[in-house]
Amino acid sequence: MAHIEIENLTFSYPSAGRPSLSDVSLTIRRGEYVVLCGKSGSGKTTLVSLITRLYDVNVGEVKIFGHNVKDYSSDELYSLFGVAPQKAVLFEGTVRDNIRWGKEDATDEEIEKALVISQSKEFVDNLKDGLDTMINQDGKNLSGGQRQRLTIARALVSNPKILILDDSSSALDFATDAKLRKALNELKKSEKLTSITVSQRATSIKYSDLIIVMDDGKIVGLGTHDDLIYSCDVYREICLSQNKGDDENE
Repeated sequence: MAHIEIENLTFSYPSAGRPSLSDVSLTIRRGEYVVLCGKSGSGKTTLVSLITRLYDVNVGEVKIFGHNVKDYSSDELYSLFGVAPQKAVLFEGTVRDNIRWGKEDATDEEIEKALVISQSKEFVDNLKDGLDTMINQDGKNLSGGQRQRLTIARALVSNPKILILDDSSSALDFATDAKLRKALNELKKSEKLTSITVSQRATSIKYSDLIIVMDDGKIVGLGTHDDLIYSCDVYREICLSQNKGDDENE
């Protein structure tokens, strides 16, 4: 079953002189763990922004569950997606309040489940007041990795059908990143969660069901790690540029 279908998509920002995405087509199926990779400016974040209808396409179509995203109300789309953006945005308030930004009526049990999956529970339990610990504006009293994990927990607390992590685990150490992937994989199996991760980290990329390699606004590679390491120069360059010790740090 296709969760997301993109057909002949082209998109330009209003002030841009050339398209940010050109003639992009792909299908993402239910329960797939998908990774978008490519150099900075290749169109990765633009693509996920179009999937969630942060912007509307100029040419082509984006479908969710067989329906054009334009046919959904804002509330309907919001209920389908859990999104952790590139920058971990936290506000002044308790840990509980920050997580409930993803679901206003989330119970403590739902919050705890999201904390466990996002690898946040241990450090939250160790905070002086647990869920009632006050977070400073922008999360300045937390580390970068802690901020990212809470942002991921917020994206998970609403039990979304589609999870989008836009380079939102870059500050995690390799061991924590591996635990996060394992937890998301279990969620994929049990609840058929479809996830799209924007990442340049080779260890995060290689274990995905589908890798989408982007370059200059186009898809230049589509397949698994084993397929692309031989067939896609851009993907091979990404993998070879990573520290050879990364696997050892998992």
